[in-house]
Amino acid sequence: MGVMSDPAARRRGYLRGQLDENSVSRTWLEQLRLWYSGAADDPAVTEPNAMQVATVDVAGRPAVRTVLLKGLDERGVVFYTNYDSAKANDLDANPYAAAVLVWLAEERQVRLSGPVTRVDRAETEAYFAARPRGSQLGAWASPQSTVVPSRAVLEQTAREVEERFADRDIPAPPNWGGYLLAPEVVEFWQGRPDRLHDRLRFRLDESGVWVIERLAP
Repeated sequence: MGVMSDPAARRRGYLRGQLDENSVSRTWLEQLRLWYSGAADDPAVTEPNAMQVATVDVAGRPAVRTVLLKGLDERGVVFYTNYDSAKANDLDANPYAAAVLVWLAEERQVRLSGPVTRVDRAETEAYFAARPRGSQLGAWASPQSTVVPSRAVLEQTAREVEERFADRDIPAPPNWGGYLLAPEVVEFWQGRPDRLHDRLRFRLDESGVWVIERLAP
């Protein structure tokens, strides 16, 4: 095995930035918006809103997958999915999740964790109406996380859905919608030289006040 193909042999320095308690934004939302904007403007970041979400099922077994961040405000972060999917089943059993946004080109990572609830139907419908028509059809055609006989069957279902909604608006499927992760902890990580990385954590304390803490890398 060559050095480049051996994970243990890979080395890389982190030199792009720093994160300091005196200059960090006063709220996690301001800081996340700042970093997200930087990632979105960086051509080396191909999908700035790619977000990994980890859930735990009723037996305590964790699962993680990549979704797309589709909402960011003072409430938290929003993503959309099929309410019959594996992740939705996990959240029904354990309505708590952890998420991470990683921007390797920026040498930055943001971790969030907190309770998860469904967004209201009006918010789901407004977002769904703004999606491309092909994505709307896909939401109806795909029984997410279930076994399908073949891709051909999936494509045939998509054609049938397209015929069903020909020449009219496509509503959001009743089993499809958004989730809101309301963070209790948000950690910002900035790569630094010699593995002495910067880690600042925004934590909601017992009195409902956000505190900022530096963590050892």
